[in-house]
Amino acid sequence: MESEEPSLYAAGPSDVTRSTDEDPLVDGPLISADTLHSAIRREFQTVPTHYYAALLSLLHVVYVVLSICVGVLCMLNVGQEEVCKSVLGNVQGQSVVVFGKVGLWLLVMLFTRCVQHHHGRARSRGYLTFYRQTQGLNHLPVAIYSTGNALLLVVLSTGLTKTVLTYLMLSILGLELLVALPFLLYYTVKVGQFNRERAAPDASQEEHSHAFSITSLPIETGFRESSSLEEVVEKQADLIEYLKQHNNLLSKRLLNLTAQH
Repeated sequence: MESEEPSLYAAGPSDVTRSTDEDPLVDGPLISADTLHSAIRREFQTVPTHYYAALLSLLHVVYVVLSICVGVLCMLNVGQEEVCKSVLGNVQGQSVVVFGKVGLWLLVMLFTRCVQHHHGRARSRGYLTFYRQTQGLNHLPVAIYSTGNALLLVVLSTGLTKTVLTYLMLSILGLELLVALPFLLYYTVKVGQFNRERAAPDASQEEHSHAFSITSLPIETGFRESSSLEEVVEKQADLIEYLKQHNNLLSKRLLNLTAQH
């Protein structure tokens, strides 16, 4: 007598659908596709540091112009001692220039801190290429202005005459402006271009590139012909770190949506 036990491989699509509907593991609230898409999609957030760079450039130019005026009118003997005394009081012109330089350096430190903060947030949102391209620019302002401060201290510590000291101080301030201003303008253009492009995160671009070229030549994600091994490893490490943070964030959002529904 033959056994009539049903075969496991003979189950049709309707049986699979019925078993899935009866499965208590999926017997929970279903979330619509639009809700999931809105939870996963992240709005582009601009990096506002180009405004800070433009403001710092303007303040630097104003400081150098005022320092030249103070140096020429108050530190050199041009017959304007009474005017300087009425404006500055008992403070010497040299002290005014030094105090202004210290204030400018503090603004540079604040600017650098803001740049690191906003670039770190851009990195956490998946813009790894932008972060790497501007990573070297984060510490460059501090290096430029710190070098200017060191040169200024060296000049002030020497026993030079007042005229020679004034010309050297103004020369250092002018040279510092010529070096720092092109960098700040380049950084402003770089960040402004990134904000105008409003590109998707690097991970999304990699997925799109891989899907577009899947029917053509085989590729390896993250590798390019001109990329060195160190660069590839750094890119992959940044991408893995971003994907971990992104998956954790998506898990929290999905749990919140499930709880709401």
